[in-house]
Amino acid sequence: MPQRIVPNLWFDTEAEDAAGFYTSVFPDSRIVKVTRYTEGAPRPAGTVMTVDFELNGQRFTGINGGPDFTFTEAVSLLIDCETQEELDYYWERLSEGGEEGPCGWLKDRFGLSWQVVPAGMDELFDDGDPERAARAMQAMLKMRKLDIAALRRAADGVAA
Repeated sequence: MPQRIVPNLWFDTEAEDAAGFYTSVFPDSRIVKVTRYTEGAPRPAGTVMTVDFELNGQRFTGINGGPDFTFTEAVSLLIDCETQEELDYYWERLSEGGEEGPCGWLKDRFGLSWQVVPAGMDELFDDGDPERAARAMQAMLKMRKLDIAALRRAADGVAA
């Protein structure tokens, strides 16, 4: 069954560059189709209008719509990482040329916000022991890139 909801990412002129970058970062990814503006369009004929691409099988569309709209943290893409190595990989690749933020958030070089988090992190904050959850939360609030082992040690009350 085709994917019925496709996130559409608005770029000024960088949709093709962004799609190329994202497909180089994520496995099982590809550029599906590039469409170009035609004569009489709001952009020069032949320039890239949209790029359809897949990241890990998830379909996206990038549109070169102009400078009218930019990304904000109000919408972000979350990457659930199984290991610290996977988390480190995505953090390093996506933050390159971008901006690191607090608590596992970053903006890539195109301004798109990402949350790079360890799998099971929500279990630390939803722990039946509120003190354990609070310790994990306090540790996370001091981090930029998240450290799975440090979060677990903090939850357990073990000094770093």
